[in-house]
Amino acid sequence: MWSHPPESLEVACGGVHVWRAALDVSPELLVRFSDHLAEDERSRAARFVFPRDRDRFIVARSVLRDILGRYLVLHPADIRFSYGESGKPELAPDLSGSRLRFNLAHSRDLALYAFTLGREVGIDVEFVRSELAKEEIAERFFSEREAAELRALPPSEQPAAFFRCWTRKEAYIKARGRGFRIPLASFDVSLGQPARLLAVRDDPAEAARWILCDIPVGRDCQAALAIEGENPEFFLLDWLSAT
Repeated sequence: MWSHPPESLEVACGGVHVWRAALDVSPELLVRFSDHLAEDERSRAARFVFPRDRDRFIVARSVLRDILGRYLVLHPADIRFSYGESGKPELAPDLSGSRLRFNLAHSRDLALYAFTLGREVGIDVEFVRSELAKEEIAERFFSEREAAELRALPPSEQPAAFFRCWTRKEAYIKARGRGFRIPLASFDVSLGQPARLLAVRDDPAEAARWILCDIPVGRDCQAALAIEGENPEFFLLDWLSAT
């Protein structure tokens, strides 16, 4: 399960490190974290309407910089990013020689970060909210196969299944780096166990390229990871215990 990170951090080939962090921190720590951000990140933070959302964004990006700094042996403020067509962050070209790939997600005060070498990765986390697990939302965003499977479940099981489906789909499109440019109804994931990418309609060979995994984050949350290639060796690391 979740553990203290080692003194020397290195992602081995075939491995994936998943970190979790709490985003609600003291005002003093928030000020320190703000100093780590680049100007474009500060501009994004300033556009949030609600202070709590702004503060959580600042902490989420600063924690990402802190963890990347541990792997790359750099100060968090020295990390530089480039962005894909849907805004997926990557290391800037002059830092990408490490082959380190990463992705992050957050919901409320919980953030998850995934790191691996030389293959694409996506992660998503959501708090389970029964009021959102509605048939009309599934009909709009899920594939016909997924929506039918959800309808067939007992009502008491539908909220958890809905969010298993949602996080698995989000993790996959984030790993692809195209976000919602990939229609959610254009591919199928499993709603039960194990987590699997079942079919991608415009490319029958695509499903075999990806591994989907659920991440254990607690009874009220669902989280999933999508990673390219073979099944990885997982390490679950607690950022709070690293500070």
